[in-house]
Amino acid sequence: MKLNAAIKPNKEMLEQLVKVISSNRFLNKQGLGNEVPFFICPFQPEDANQVARLRQQLTSRLEKKGVQILEIDLYDLSMEILIKRNVWNRVIELEHSISKDQLKEFLQGILAPEEHLVPAIASKITNEEFDVLFLTGVGEVFPYIRSHNVLNNLQSTAKNQPTVVFFPGSYTHVPDSGTSLELFGKLRDDKYYRAFNIFQFEV
Repeated sequence: MKLNAAIKPNKEMLEQLVKVISSNRFLNKQGLGNEVPFFICPFQPEDANQVARLRQQLTSRLEKKGVQILEIDLYDLSMEILIKRNVWNRVIELEHSISKDQLKEFLQGILAPEEHLVPAIASKITNEEFDVLFLTGVGEVFPYIRSHNVLNNLQSTAKNQPTVVFFPGSYTHVPDSGTSLELFGKLRDDKYYRAFNIFQFEV
């Protein structure tokens, strides 16, 4: 299994994730060197549907082992925020009358991680009992929400339990340029250093 590349969803991937996430070392946040317990689970963008099915199997397997999962889909959460703020109809109207860049700017303001998205995540975290947070929908909310912005703003909120980000792309480390999230394997989502590739975590 290649450690830095996006991983193909198969039985090997499922078994590795079950092994890692159900381990005491992972659940107790050991071996992280005082870093936040954020883990990237990279996968090939074209395998999104397979990964969604695998994630359901993973959640079921983990819960049978007594590991409770809270899954937050960024796309679904964004929809909740837009509806709650009574701007969803406005978004539909604007989509036909303004440019894509203007629409992106509008959504970025409404769904800004620090002011809106992360507080909404914090509310869900506070109201649920769970052992591990699964963060999904990263590809669906691009480009108006960037994953590195979410993670940067989530560091002080989601630090008590491990967070696994299912990422359609790769999380790579290049000696000359550092560590980066590469969305869809093409778009470098800026450097982000404070997460671990879950396939590199030893138990």
